[in-house]
Amino acid sequence: MKQIGIALRPKHPQGKETLDDLSQWLFAQDKTVVLLQRGDQNPPPPLDLLIVLGGDGTFLSAARQVAGRDTPILGVNLGSLGFLTEVTLDELYSNLKRIFEDGFEEDHRQTLCSFVSRENVDYAQPTVLNDVTIHKGSLSKLLQLEITIDSQFVTAIRADGLIISSATGSTAYSLSSGGPIVHPSVDAMLLTPISPHMLTNRPLLVRSDAQVCVTLKSAEEGPIVMFDGQEVFSLQSNDVVQITAAEKRLRMILSPNRSYYEVLRQKLKWGAF
Repeated sequence: MKQIGIALRPKHPQGKETLDDLSQWLFAQDKTVVLLQRGDQNPPPPLDLLIVLGGDGTFLSAARQVAGRDTPILGVNLGSLGFLTEVTLDELYSNLKRIFEDGFEEDHRQTLCSFVSRENVDYAQPTVLNDVTIHKGSLSKLLQLEITIDSQFVTAIRADGLIISSATGSTAYSLSSGGPIVHPSVDAMLLTPISPHMLTNRPLLVRSDAQVCVTLKSAEEGPIVMFDGQEVFSLQSNDVVQITAAEKRLRMILSPNRSYYEVLRQKLKWGAF
């Protein structure tokens, strides 16, 4: 590994000091450092490793910047433990030594690709790790959404919105909307309605390579589609949002110090006897 990227959470109190210390340490290991700017539309150069300093939001942003690449990502949390940023700052350098000298254990996380079809024109959208969310935005009315999967009609719902998440994203917005937790090794997409008008509109789990199409039937202006909760595209009546599994998975370096279930216990404050 020679070329190392760093993505830093903007304006974090520890950010500059941590970045300076890490850069100097990497230079001493004869590494080249590339700093990723959040929101930069230009793709970074090829990287052998990407280190994310921040929280899960910073991780999601950085993951979109290297989407489709074969870049392993190490998430380092500068605050409390995250679902995606499993490594603490105190563990950073010992983990890097292990990675450079002995290799690492990794997960290959499913990502989602999507586009919006409007009047026979397809608008490509960002590849996401967590979720694609159709939301009413500033509207006070419920959205009217029609859902098809693999060209088969499923249902029409009235709700504040609909979350289409990966297994990784099941612990994000979907969870707060009543969706189940899905282990990230499961190749699945999860459709979770947001405050549906009918209580029988329940979360639905489908295989990850299914073709999910959601048509906006509402005539009012204001609905949006969000990507990992960070990027937004405005929707119009009769727009069709199409979502499926992306071809490339994301390489996520795992912490040797804790398991997925330990992270769940800590984040969700589960108990033990």
